[in-house]
Amino acid sequence: MKKSYFVIPLSFVFHIISLNLILFLSVPKVYNHGYSIIYYNLSWLLITYSIDFYPTARREGFGTNLRNFINLFVLFGLVYFTSFTFLSDRTYPLGYLVLVYALICLMLTLFRIVFYWARNLYRSNGLSKGVRVVVIGRDKNLKKLRRIFDTGSYGYRYMGYFDNTKSGSPTYIGTIQDSFSYIFENNVEEVYCMASRLSKSEIQELMRIADNSLKKIKIVPDNKELFSRAMSIELYGEVPVLNLRASPLELEYANVVKRIFDIVFSSLVIVFLLSWLTPLVWILMKIDSKGPLFFKQKRHGVNRNTFLCYKFRSMTKNEDSDTQMATKGDMRITKLGRILRKTSIDELPQFFNVLQGNMSVVGPRPHMQLHTEQFEKSVDKYLVRHFLKPGITGLAQIKGYRGEIVENSDIVNRVRYDIFYMEKWSLQLDLRIIYYTVVNAIRGEERAY
Repeated sequence: MKKSYFVIPLSFVFHIISLNLILFLSVPKVYNHGYSIIYYNLSWLLITYSIDFYPTARREGFGTNLRNFINLFVLFGLVYFTSFTFLSDRTYPLGYLVLVYALICLMLTLFRIVFYWARNLYRSNGLSKGVRVVVIGRDKNLKKLRRIFDTGSYGYRYMGYFDNTKSGSPTYIGTIQDSFSYIFENNVEEVYCMASRLSKSEIQELMRIADNSLKKIKIVPDNKELFSRAMSIELYGEVPVLNLRASPLELEYANVVKRIFDIVFSSLVIVFLLSWLTPLVWILMKIDSKGPLFFKQKRHGVNRNTFLCYKFRSMTKNEDSDTQMATKGDMRITKLGRILRKTSIDELPQFFNVLQGNMSVVGPRPHMQLHTEQFEKSVDKYLVRHFLKPGITGLAQIKGYRGEIVENSDIVNRVRYDIFYMEKWSLQLDLRIIYYTVVNAIRGEERAY
């Protein structure tokens, strides 16, 4: 039996012992209750099993498992704090309970960091023999696979590749026909086949060999070089379908989480900030210039649907508001408007859009209709950003691509960051974007005018 088989059981045992020890020493009045040991341990078992917390994939790392960490902390946090309601006659101070739970989270995080560090050190220093792999067929995916295999921390031992086109490469072993005997003679454990370079009969023969010899065979599909960061293969029954634009927000639970966050966050801003700020802005605006408090403009949202976007009015009434973006030194901007725009206060009424469901707190910034019609023809992949609800702030904005579009690279990079956000969305990323948005607003931004 391989030593790696013991990794998950040992990790689980370490976590259980550490968890029980911290609870026993820190909150004995609750832990010593008759049912608490069963409650905590059974909850841990069910939560870690349901979210598949303990990784089994060879390419699993601390970063790739980060979402599970957050899920575990949230779910077990609910279990932990609930216990003090049902299992204790005496109440610990809330601050103390939070510190104890922070200690549990810190313990888990430190153990996982040390675990991955030790595993990578073990593999990269040659202490592990590594999984012996070969590739059958050479196409553009070969170099990308080799970069993974040659990363010592993954624990692969790349033997070479087979292809019917002979090559002078030092890793070229022979023809595809030669691979059949080589796999057995050299105890190859995993075989990666390039579907673009193999015939149906060759793939079937390799599958037959693998099925009858305990060899793992993996097929790299021929996707006609249609690569993207978010590409994934989905099964429709037994039919594999290549999804080139997969996003975490396609999952129902992710949309629910994001919507709940939007409702809670926007409600807090409206109650605790806009409730007193709006009357103040209205008074200052009446002193500064004539016109309404709010500026409303039709903009394109999710699926290119039109909605009314709200802002505090920052310009004098003009006929170009729906066709021309604000520029540096724009004479249309009022004195109060310059302050509102510099601090991004003019955007705050969009929290009403968020509450209505037209926008999200974080997402691609919505553009006026004229600009959407212009950019969808001139900027590659521009409409991809409309798969998501537009946001009050976004990844592109904290990266410096907000406001006026001076050069073509401004809109190109804005679209690039918007697509990246769509493909890599997480609640943690949303919180990070919100944090840097606030920091940038306090510091002041060069392009905020």
